[in-house]
Amino acid sequence: MIDSKTFWDKTAARYEKSPIRDLDAYKRKLAITQGYFKSNWSVLEFGCGTGSTAIHHSPHVNNIIATDISDKMLEIAKQKMIDASIKNIIFQQGTLDTLELTNESFNAILGLNILHLLQDIDTAIARTYELLKPGGIFVSSTVLLKKSNWRLILPIIQFLKLAPYVNPLDKQDLSNKLTQAGFSIEKEWQPGKGSVFFVAKKQASPNKTSP
Repeated sequence: MIDSKTFWDKTAARYEKSPIRDLDAYKRKLAITQGYFKSNWSVLEFGCGTGSTAIHHSPHVNNIIATDISDKMLEIAKQKMIDASIKNIIFQQGTLDTLELTNESFNAILGLNILHLLQDIDTAIARTYELLKPGGIFVSSTVLLKKSNWRLILPIIQFLKLAPYVNPLDKQDLSNKLTQAGFSIEKEWQPGKGSVFFVAKKQASPNKTSP
């Protein structure tokens, strides 16, 4: 199996040119997320790819740190940010477990089309919980492969180094992981059987709300 960084570095240019499969669902996810945002919020997006979602969200918040494992993805993202004259995004190479991020420093964290690519989802969700301010939200959109026919051919594709590691999940698996980490589910939406979109909230401390 090809390692994740090598895979995404090699496919960055092709990924950027690929059309969004379900544009209406993508727009709805943007709208739902922006409905929670406030203009003074600090946001973290991990697994940001080529930065399109961070750029869409940037006018609605104070600042965004957007991270990815792939240098090539981030090169494209940074150029897109320059082209769009965006000033409030910082792109950083790294992962949740390698970047030096301060606990309880973000109002929202986005993990979009990334959780199913992680070998240790529980640790990633726990780290997300630590990084959020009380009352903050974790927005995730995740591919569900546990009951898909793809799970049967995926090992062959991975052996041929045509796909990275993929963690097979279903909706209940992910819901359980979020609640076990301490989140409450604010919104759940399935645009189709193959994916699920969650907005999960970190409980606010007594007598305290997220700014």
